[in-house]
Amino acid sequence: MVKAPAIVVLGPSGLAMARRLKAALPRAEVHGLRARTPDCDIVFDDTGAHLRDLFARGRPIVGLCAAGILIRALAPLLSDTHGVPPVLAMAEDGSAVVPLLGGLHGANDLAREIAALMDTRAAVTTAGDLRFGVALDDPPAGWHLANPGDVKAVSAALLAGASARLNGTAPWLAASGLPFAKDGRIELRVSETRQSGSAERLVYHPARLVLGVGCERGCGAQELIDLVEGVLAAAGLAPQALACVVSLDLKADEAAVAALAEHYGLPARFFDAARLNAEAGRLANPSDLVLAEVGCPGVAEGAALAAAGSDGELLVEKTKSQRATCAIARATAPIDVAAVGAPRGRLSVVGIGPGAEDWRSGEAARLLRQAGDWVGYGLYLDIVADLAGGQTQHRFALGEEEARVRHALELAATGRDVALVCSGDAGIYAMAALVYELLDASGAAAVSPAARRAEIVVAPGISALQAAAARAGAPLGHDFCAISLSDLLTPWGVIEQRLEAAAAGDFVVAFYNPKSQRRSDQIVRAMRILANKRPPQTPVIVASKLGREGESVRVRRLDRFDAEEVDMLTLVIVGSSTSRVVTLGDGRPRVYTPRGYEKKRRAAE
Repeated sequence: MVKAPAIVVLGPSGLAMARRLKAALPRAEVHGLRARTPDCDIVFDDTGAHLRDLFARGRPIVGLCAAGILIRALAPLLSDTHGVPPVLAMAEDGSAVVPLLGGLHGANDLAREIAALMDTRAAVTTAGDLRFGVALDDPPAGWHLANPGDVKAVSAALLAGASARLNGTAPWLAASGLPFAKDGRIELRVSETRQSGSAERLVYHPARLVLGVGCERGCGAQELIDLVEGVLAAAGLAPQALACVVSLDLKADEAAVAALAEHYGLPARFFDAARLNAEAGRLANPSDLVLAEVGCPGVAEGAALAAAGSDGELLVEKTKSQRATCAIARATAPIDVAAVGAPRGRLSVVGIGPGAEDWRSGEAARLLRQAGDWVGYGLYLDIVADLAGGQTQHRFALGEEEARVRHALELAATGRDVALVCSGDAGIYAMAALVYELLDASGAAAVSPAARRAEIVVAPGISALQAAAARAGAPLGHDFCAISLSDLLTPWGVIEQRLEAAAAGDFVVAFYNPKSQRRSDQIVRAMRILANKRPPQTPVIVASKLGREGESVRVRRLDRFDAEEVDMLTLVIVGSSTSRVVTLGDGRPRVYTPRGYEKKRRAAE
């Protein structure tokens, strides 16, 4: 998958154009210099270091700045220009866009796309692109070049006057301005088989082969990989000609299938039994045993043929190892994988932190941008609105947690990429535990079998207790615990037992859900239990609206705690008997809990 472009802006004068580009380019991010453009998706302090990091990670870069800035920053990384990501310089007013690097790796195409969107002109300078209208080492989707290292020599020969001959069918090459002749010295060969290239031969593999696989539950990944590698070698087929790995939907969560797809860098797609059953008449090796077990007479051959289409053919019949099978079919043209079967669905349970964008992890932002569906409490979806890019939003009210999670799981069951948005950390008083609880449920509470096959990713976030602690000092420097005072799901008697244990253990205690519209006395009772075991001067942190407008963090004494300061958006942290308060030069008190280094220092003396 092509990585999202990073639109780099260094001053406020370029922000308007950066935002226009972001709106026009799918998944693009605006990266801004913190000191001058703080309101960007990503901010940085060192321009050169940030550009080099993006470049090293293969991110396309569109710099709304002078070309010289990009050149000087990236010069140390340019010892090898093969495979470099696209780097473009664009005038802040959009009057010009120039591909600087990676012209034959997508930069020229990206420049033309931007020029069309912004009604300007792309200053493409790549000789072959200009002369022949084609980038020989950047074939279109569905095609792979086997020997990119020979492109430079081939291009030089063509530019010097050599002619080319096309061996095979490649409409994108045939329609170019290349100088073709029957006896051309330069050969452009199209083949699904393994071929050697040279300074006078470029080998292109059309991705029209489909790898159908099946395996027993729990089959080892290496067994399946070894089987496929052996089949490809025996048939003389090039792995670069494979478009995708396909199988029965019951295998969507099979680790061996996922490992095989990752091994070859291919997408995996899945069909239900009814669709594979429709291929029964074309199978070379139908099996009544397989039909009885999974509802279709062949998995590997059936899936391969289903993906190759009605005009496709079975190229390699079912081949077996001890616990796995594979077969290969060939389509008449490169395969549009997006139209094949369904992907394995993914549910990302994403913790977005307390609310501030600075407290949102890179993983959380990435998963939210990648997802096609967002599910969550409406307030949480509003908090991450800056990351929205056309996602379908499924909003739920407070109290609808189980319905929210079920909906997210069943969306993922259909092959969609779903983000379940949680405040704070996804696994701390949030939805991650409920996701696994429903996946573990049976009977009427169970989710669908397809939902159980979806990929589950949990992305941690900064929890409210971490945010409050950071704002107030370091109260969690030693042992601590968290207790929810909500008795909606946990009986108050159980909560009291935990309070007594925390008090006896002298833990720092973070109270979640300290008060609601109908619960106003639990926090008073909880503080009374702790007060029986702790000194009156024990510090108490009252933190409200963390990371949002109206944030307030106050430090109080246990014997002077006022429950009226607490509301639904408040987290309360009560120190242990050893927690202390230090007031620094700014006059603001900080709370910390020493871990024992003072004793260690004394012992050393």
